[in-house]
Amino acid sequence: MPQKDMQSQPAAAKIQYKGFSFLITDRPFNFNIYTYVEELKKHNVSAVVRVCEPTYNEEPLLNEKITVYDLVYEDGMYPPSYVVEDWFKLLKKHFQKNADTCIAVHCVAGLGRAPVMVALTLIELGMIYEDAVELIREKKRGAINQKQLRFLEKYRPKSRLKKNCHKNLCCVQ
Repeated sequence: MPQKDMQSQPAAAKIQYKGFSFLITDRPFNFNIYTYVEELKKHNVSAVVRVCEPTYNEEPLLNEKITVYDLVYEDGMYPPSYVVEDWFKLLKKHFQKNADTCIAVHCVAGLGRAPVMVALTLIELGMIYEDAVELIREKKRGAINQKQLRFLEKYRPKSRLKKNCHKNLCCVQ
């Protein structure tokens, strides 16, 4: 089996909005996990959320105090409600602990499931779904398929993210 050409992979996309910071990536493998960890450290990542099946050993991340979460759901689909709930609980935990942190989220190619999770957050923060998708697609061309787009169009925020008056920062409540 030929080794994957690292040059052809889309770059990680940093999305920042209202005090929240995310890094959308494709999945790492054991052969490039140390390079992946170095990239995460550059962006102050405290947690990695996998929305696809694991393909690498977590130990190099855990050694750098980067927590790994699994919120796996079906490729090409939108997240079930329990995944959405767990996503916002995870955000609450990490952003309340450290407002300057970044959460990395990855699926297989970083074009479907991972961008949807970030888009949900942008919508919760008050962005209309079209703007959320456009912002993500500016950095991840081809992100979010039609089925996922319809899900985001119908998604209604549930006030999971509120403005915190202290230091004019956003936090999860």
